[in-house]
Amino acid sequence: MRDINLKATEYFEAVARLGGVTRAAEELAVSPSAVSQQIRLLEGQLGVRLFRREKRRLVLTLDGDRLFQTTTQAFGALRNARSAIARQRDVRSLTIRVSPSFGVRWLGPRIAGFAAENPDWNIRIDATPDFTAFETEAIDLDVRYGLGGWAGLTVMPMMNDLAAPLCSTDYLARLRAVSDDPAAQLSAARLIDSVKMLYRWDLWLAANGVVVPDLGYPFRFDRSSMSIEMAKQGGGLALDSVMLCLPELMRGELVPFSTDYPVVEFQGYWLVCPPRHLNRRIVARFADWLAAACAAHEAQARAFLASLGCAFRPGRLTEMTRGGPQ
Repeated sequence: MRDINLKATEYFEAVARLGGVTRAAEELAVSPSAVSQQIRLLEGQLGVRLFRREKRRLVLTLDGDRLFQTTTQAFGALRNARSAIARQRDVRSLTIRVSPSFGVRWLGPRIAGFAAENPDWNIRIDATPDFTAFETEAIDLDVRYGLGGWAGLTVMPMMNDLAAPLCSTDYLARLRAVSDDPAAQLSAARLIDSVKMLYRWDLWLAANGVVVPDLGYPFRFDRSSMSIEMAKQGGGLALDSVMLCLPELMRGELVPFSTDYPVVEFQGYWLVCPPRHLNRRIVARFADWLAAACAAHEAQARAFLASLGCAFRPGRLTEMTRGGPQ
């Protein structure tokens, strides 16, 4: 790159893009003679003519056009980057990290409402299974799935999780054709293991006194969204989060496996950030909005499950796995 005269190249690009020396000089805030001098320097360096005159007009030569196609893209990208950086200094932003399934299935359909209430803010959602290292990453807050207790951080409970075996109506009909006994149905079911859930099949089966001979998991997914989709498509029985698939339940695309077994509830969703971050008004505003949205969603989920005849019981800490971001 040392042998490229960047100033002369910039002047050339301006002349070619604007169609003349005078207009290029105005944009560059220099004299026309300075522009012409740089064009001659560049032509001398390259050993080719870049322009030819036709009826008092400058027209690109073949070599000039080749150089222009490359330089105009490069300088255009630089101008765009410079503008974006300059705008970023003046724009207020909020950056949130969430687990992928929660981001897609819960936050994604709702975040437009928060954005409409805060139109002067740019909102970035970073959907990743990794928790934020706040000392090194420029993230305002996490919405985490887990058991809580992250040392040195403000940890605010947002929403309980409601875990239940779920499947499609067609798949449930197939299981009921095997037996009227839910325990026997479980032995015949293809169990879908959602490995990041805090409450998983082995714990659920033991807590409910169900013994499945030759227990195995034909499907194992590290994203709740994949487990839920597999169950919706009739692929098996998923023990997963009602909070992430309430719309499918309300549309009848998924149904609880059996009301004989209570829905397990536990605190699962948390807002997490360094204490100082809550001093930012937009972070505190988002925390309030999230708490209200989570409370409304949880109330709706409870009411719907209750209308189906489901009961609830609290999950015990000894039943939980450490799980991870969904």
